[in-house]
Amino acid sequence: MCKCADYTIHSAHCHHGWDHSIPPALTVAPGTTIEFECVDSAAGQFNANSTVADVTALDFSKINPVSGPVFIDGAEPGDAVKITIEGFKPSGFGWTANIPGFGLLADQFEDPALHIWKYDPDTLAPSLFSKYGKVPLKPFAGTIGLALAEPGLHSVVPPRRVGGNLDIRDLAAGTTLYLPVEVAGGLFSIGDTHAAQGDGEVCGTAIESPMNATVTLDLVKNAQLESPHFTTPGPVTSHLDSKGYECTTGIGSDLMTGARDAVRRMVDWLCKTQGMSAVDAYMLCSVCGDLRISEIVDQPNWVVSFYFPRIVFD
Repeated sequence: MCKCADYTIHSAHCHHGWDHSIPPALTVAPGTTIEFECVDSAAGQFNANSTVADVTALDFSKINPVSGPVFIDGAEPGDAVKITIEGFKPSGFGWTANIPGFGLLADQFEDPALHIWKYDPDTLAPSLFSKYGKVPLKPFAGTIGLALAEPGLHSVVPPRRVGGNLDIRDLAAGTTLYLPVEVAGGLFSIGDTHAAQGDGEVCGTAIESPMNATVTLDLVKNAQLESPHFTTPGPVTSHLDSKGYECTTGIGSDLMTGARDAVRRMVDWLCKTQGMSAVDAYMLCSVCGDLRISEIVDQPNWVVSFYFPRIVFD
C-alpha cells in the first residue's frame, strides 16, 4: 500500500530539460510526501493501437518529460535530498521500441521496431511478450533528479551527479535515494516510469509505461555527497531469480566491446533456441536481461556477462 500523499503534482506540470530557472510547481517542507503523475518517456506518443510507423514519426523534442520541479525549503548546495520511494500506481499500458540510432547495438539494429504491452496494474502479473514468454514486472522511475547549478536548459537524456536519467531498476518501492543539491531548493523532478527493465536497458527502452509515483522528500544538511547513493530494502532480483539464468560473455580489453559482445551473443542464442527474430530478442533482453561486470582485475582482459532469466520461458 502506497503512503498517502500530502500533495499531487499533475502531469501538466512537466518539463523537457533541466533548468534551474523553471518555476517550481510546488514548494514543500522537508518530510513532505508527494504523488507525481508521470507520463511515459515518449510523452504519450504511443498508445495501444500504435504501429512501427509511429517509431519513425517520434517527435524527439518531447522525449523524457519529467514532472515537477519541487522546491524543498532549506535545501542548499552541499546538502542532499533524501528521497524515499513509497510506491507506484501503474497504468497497465506500456511499450518497448528499437529506435534507430539508439541503443547498445544501434549499428546492428538499424530498423525501427515496436512492441505494445498490456499488463494487470493491480496484480502486476508477468506480462506476455508475444508468444515467447512472460516478463516479471518491477515498476520504477528511470529519471529522478535535481536541477543543475549550471545555467540554461540541459537535456534530460544523460545522467549526472545530481541524478536524472539514471535508469537504475532498483530505484523501486522501498528504496531510499540520496541526491546532491546544487541549487537552492534542490528542484526535484521525476518521470520516465518503467514497468520492467534489465540492468543496462540495452536496446535503449524498457517497458515504458505511464504511472503515478509517490515519494517522500527530506533533507540531509551538509551531506557533501559527490553522486547519487541509494539503499535498497532487501533483495533486488527475487522476481527473476527462481529459475536461474542463461548467460553469455564478452571477453577482451575494452568493457564496452565486451558488453556489446555479450548482448550480441545472447541475441543469437535466443534466436537459435526460441525461434525469435533478432530485433525481438534484442528488445526482450532490454526489458529483463542484466549486463554485469564479472571480472575487471585480470588484465589485460575483462569479462562482461549477460544474464537472461529462464523464468521468462516458464
